[in-house]
Amino acid sequence: MKDRFERNITYLRLSVTELCNLRCRYCMPEEGVCKKKHEDMLREDEMIQAVETAAALGIKKVRITGGEPLVKKNILPICRRVAAVEGIEEVCMTTNGILLPALAKQLREAGVQRINISLDTLDEKKYAQMTRRGELRQALLGLEAALDAGFEKVKVNTVLIGGFNDDEIPALAGLTRKYPIDVRFIELMPMYDSGEFSPEAFLSNDIVLERLPELVPATADGGVAKLYRFPDGKGNVGLISPISAHFCQKCNRLRLTADGKLKPCLHSSGEYPIKGKTMEEMLEQMKRAILEKPECHGALSYGQPSGAKRSMNQIGG
Repeated sequence: MKDRFERNITYLRLSVTELCNLRCRYCMPEEGVCKKKHEDMLREDEMIQAVETAAALGIKKVRITGGEPLVKKNILPICRRVAAVEGIEEVCMTTNGILLPALAKQLREAGVQRINISLDTLDEKKYAQMTRRGELRQALLGLEAALDAGFEKVKVNTVLIGGFNDDEIPALAGLTRKYPIDVRFIELMPMYDSGEFSPEAFLSNDIVLERLPELVPATADGGVAKLYRFPDGKGNVGLISPISAHFCQKCNRLRLTADGKLKPCLHSSGEYPIKGKTMEEMLEQMKRAILEKPECHGALSYGQPSGAKRSMNQIGG
């Protein structure tokens, strides 16, 4: 289905939980989230009904997110059922990787084709500082497990933060020389609760190209990242620039939060509830969300934060 601006909406990001086993500083509060009542969150059957409804409108790709999707006890049945929906051609997941050693092969068998792992540093102390409780070793074991499981594509997502990991750009990008993966640098977005970051934390991805002049352009893969690679690289280095070079004109996404709200734009407060609705009612809400998808999220900067009015873990990373 196309929106008012002729963008074909083919991609649903499905958040299955707001909970997480980490507390990343740009994503959720240190104390975690106020756990909502079970009846306030989407049930598994409602999630699948939403995916079926989305597929009827032309959605072909589903990314399963959170919070951390792997803390969801029924994550494997959810993945299996999403992959079985007629019309869904691609099932992906974004995870912090901590639980992948135990689940990677089962996720692949359940129909997950691609996996993205959030990894912002290769320094143990900085990893613990940013995640407030994580161990780098576990995340790296998760990366190895994902590669061993045989996913069609493994990507590492790195949020670029001035004064924190900009000194690690060569090391992080260098993972593409060691592994057949893509490492994508993502500009830090000024969400409404990102007040602990100073203006200097918000860097343009141009700094990656300045620090790595040996990178050469790579073939685009249809995603939002601008791709480059080392001449001897096994994978790509991607730049996702929602601040310095937003890609709203190409946005084909619809988001569904774990508490059942459709968000046509990450940085808009607009939400369309679908929990408790019949499939026909869901269909009408999805049509409405797509047709009311804004043309652009507008300017984002340290002084102009996101209008989402939710933490990232409450939206779906």
